[in-house]
Amino acid sequence: MSTNLESYVPTETQIQHDTGVDESLNPKTGEGRTVGPIDYIFMWIGDGVNIGNMTLGASLVVAGIATLNMFQAFAAAIIAIGIISTIFALNDRLGYRTGIPYVVQLRISFGLKGSILSSLLRGIPAIVWYGFQSWIGGTALNEIAKIVTGGAFDNVAICFVLLQLVQIGLSLYGFHAIKWVETLVSIVIMLALVYVFSVLLTSHRDVIVENWVHAEGSWGLPFFAFIMMFMGNYAAIFLSAADYSRELKCGISDTKRGLLYFVPILIAYGSVLGIGAMLASATGISNPVKAFAEVVNNPYITVFVSAFIVIGAIGVNMVANIVPPTYVITLLTKLKYKPAVTITGLLALCSFPWVLVQDSSAKGLGIFILIYSAFLGPIISILLIEHYILRKQKVNIADLYKEDGPFAGYNPAAVIAMFIGAGAAFMKVELAWIIGAVVAGIAYILLMKFAFKDSKFKKGTIFEK
Repeated sequence: MSTNLESYVPTETQIQHDTGVDESLNPKTGEGRTVGPIDYIFMWIGDGVNIGNMTLGASLVVAGIATLNMFQAFAAAIIAIGIISTIFALNDRLGYRTGIPYVVQLRISFGLKGSILSSLLRGIPAIVWYGFQSWIGGTALNEIAKIVTGGAFDNVAICFVLLQLVQIGLSLYGFHAIKWVETLVSIVIMLALVYVFSVLLTSHRDVIVENWVHAEGSWGLPFFAFIMMFMGNYAAIFLSAADYSRELKCGISDTKRGLLYFVPILIAYGSVLGIGAMLASATGISNPVKAFAEVVNNPYITVFVSAFIVIGAIGVNMVANIVPPTYVITLLTKLKYKPAVTITGLLALCSFPWVLVQDSSAKGLGIFILIYSAFLGPIISILLIEHYILRKQKVNIADLYKEDGPFAGYNPAAVIAMFIGAGAAFMKVELAWIIGAVVAGIAYILLMKFAFKDSKFKKGTIFEK
């Protein structure tokens, strides 16, 4: 069944524009949506095909032998991608039907003031990763420059700033740029992967079969831990699913939208996961960049690998790390979209990513990831419970834009439930996302039902008196 957008989106007169927010945060109407299904597929392929995800595949191989064989690895991947796609399709529904972004969706559960904290928990990590990906890309760009200039040029900082300026320029055009950049990235990288795959099959087939395909592997804890790793990798992205679905053209059913996530993520992850594991199996090297250089014996391999890294970094940033924090900055500062997206890029420049990539700070980076990830499960759980259980998918969108309306202030039940879930998640960090989501969901239902009896956030829910 197709979606009737007009029955959900309020008219211009229903939105109070005196709130001062930029029009980019207003509900996106059907006329303003330019991303079709094919563009959407390419967007998620471009996001998923990168060195980071390839390293995830390479991590399966320890001391030359895979901890999961090929069948177990892809079984875990398919299960994880199925769960990811389901959560994506569930959480993107409100954004798709109403056209509101993630920062406005948060107001339903957390309130106007409460949404500031929860939106920062998504925006700040994205800015840090924006800078981190750009630094990795800048490092690779510097390698290309050294080869082209015969060693005359060698300055990572300049390459980092240059790459960041290019990304800021591209992001000024919003989803129009994302659409064509991701299409180009997807095609170029997939062609490169096909080439590497053919080289691996031609020259290293026997050792790959022995070390990965025929490895004993495990259907126990390592199998389920790998599923958790997959889900954790997408936790931040499907949390802000509304930011992407609001750009998708109307008339696509919930089931078909689920496939628009499942198919490209399966293609992207299947490709990089497989090649990452194959590279590690063939070489015994877990670093895909170094493994590339050993497998493809070509004097220009550094240029090839470096170009792959640069393009992959741009692809990931354009989808995952630019739009969400830009909307947060727009919300907090009430700036227009273009100044906000520029500030996002400049903040990424100032995130000190060159410190994050040093060995001495690797442990600190891991702690940083665990801290913010512990909050993502609780937030997504609260959003889904709010929309599907407490409100039965019914909400007055115009009220979300009223500074003195029913969603003004903050909802203590949501804030407390989020911290309870995060606290529980820290008790078992390996399963942090699942534990946080379950505990926060239960806590939110109980708090909404039994606590804060006079809370205005109960209005319109199943707990309204």
